[in-house]
Amino acid sequence: MSKDIAINGDAAVALAWKQVDPDVCAAYPITPQTIIVEKFAEYVSNGEVSTEFVCVESEHSALTLCVTSASAGARTFTATASQGLAYMWEMMPIAASMRVPMIMAVANRAVSGPININNDHGDVMSARDCGWVTLFAENVQEAYDISVIAPRICEHHDVQLPGLVNLDGFILTHAIERMTPLDEKTVKDYVGEYKPLYPLLDVKKPVSHNLMDGPLFYFPHKYQTVLAMENALEVTREAFRDFEKVSGRKYNVVEEYKCDDADCIAIVLGSSFGTMKEAVDQLRSEGKKVGVAMPRLFRPWPVADLAKLMKGKKTVIVMDRHLSIGSYGPMFPEVVAAALENDDMPKMYNFIYGLGGVDTMVSDFVSVFNDAESGNAKRVNYVGVKE
Repeated sequence: MSKDIAINGDAAVALAWKQVDPDVCAAYPITPQTIIVEKFAEYVSNGEVSTEFVCVESEHSALTLCVTSASAGARTFTATASQGLAYMWEMMPIAASMRVPMIMAVANRAVSGPININNDHGDVMSARDCGWVTLFAENVQEAYDISVIAPRICEHHDVQLPGLVNLDGFILTHAIERMTPLDEKTVKDYVGEYKPLYPLLDVKKPVSHNLMDGPLFYFPHKYQTVLAMENALEVTREAFRDFEKVSGRKYNVVEEYKCDDADCIAIVLGSSFGTMKEAVDQLRSEGKKVGVAMPRLFRPWPVADLAKLMKGKKTVIVMDRHLSIGSYGPMFPEVVAAALENDDMPKMYNFIYGLGGVDTMVSDFVSVFNDAESGNAKRVNYVGVKE
């Protein structure tokens, strides 16, 4: 174990990449992700990694190159945010269907318009159906750790899917926090040697990738990605268990805080998990049985874990940092679907908050709990907006 360091989230991701030492990185800068690839480019320039770093002319080009690189058999990383992820969208389902286990860090940022460079989850939620394993970090330490863990999950031969590592823009990407990195040998031993399946450059076993699929084959091939995503759930649990052995840090597919005896729980993603813990502590001091949970693994959606979490609860609050215009927040229907696995349904409320980086304080989250428990909440609520 290395000594503690002070580092921001973007640089922490770059440090994890340095220790993994991927074969290829292709990227295009975009706020608030730019520091990741800038810092990693320094490692490349200084000869601290053997990575082939490619400066491309756009995010679409970056992902296209990465898909090609990974198909050829190279361990491949990239990073983006907001409009950059939107520009990549054409290649997102292609990467999944081609079963390339590349890793992409996403510095979560609002999607235009209006133009906004601050944090919400509009970028990753717009890509949630593309077939990528998706993980969320609460803080800088977790951004580093998950960047180490992600290739272990995605490169597993029972998964072979691309992965997204999400960290909240500015809140984590630019905030300097105390972090305990692993030493480089431990990281390399944990991640392991990359063993690609069916690489294009294996001339002894020729293969073709991404051919035309007619109706007889398109659906079965898509279903293969469904099965791979199902496999990713147990593979993730195994990767978390093994990471705890080498780091002492325990991760779960659904993280819980004071949920066991809670009557009312909130479900949230990203850095807001930490803020909501403080709200829970304040309400607990008043004798209120509340708790909060975060699905660290968003894809595959951990249905059984969430159903178990919600069993016997009176009220469930779903906090969405993205607006699915014309419907609920994107996480709300999925949480409701998971609750249907139980015999009894709790009262379910959706709160939309923090769009475009608007500050959501501990007091706001306290009010969310109070509104839900008092019955004053609507089915869908907007925190900080006059309705």
